[in-house]
Amino acid sequence: MKELTKFEEILLVVIWRLQDDAYGVKIRQYIVKHLKKDYTYGNLYSALDQLARKGYVEKRLGESTKQRRGRRKIYYTISSEGSQALEVAREMNETLWEGLTRLAFERKG
Repeated sequence: MKELTKFEEILLVVIWRLQDDAYGVKIRQYIVKHLKKDYTYGNLYSALDQLARKGYVEKRLGESTKQRRGRRKIYYTISSEGSQALEVAREMNETLWEGLTRLAFERKG
C-alpha cells in the first residue's frame, strides 16, 4: 500500500465526513470552509481520479437533472483499501505527533 499524500488524506477524510453527499462541489466547499484551502476543480478532480485508479475510492453516477442540464454528478465513496490507507496515515500522524502539544511550539519571549 502506497503512502497517501496530504491532499489524498484530506480528500479521503472529507469523503468519509460527507458520506452520501460526497461529490466534487461539496468536497471542495467543505475544504474551503473548514481548511481555508482553495484547490481548483482541476486539481480536485485529478486527485479524485488518482484515488480511484489506486482503488481507494469508488465512483458512482447520480441522476441527471434539468438544473445540471442533464449532466450527472459523480459521487465518491471510500473503498476498503482506502479505509486501510487512511488508518495507516492516521496511525503515522499520531505516532509522529505523540507527546507534542500546541504549547511545544510557543516561543519564549
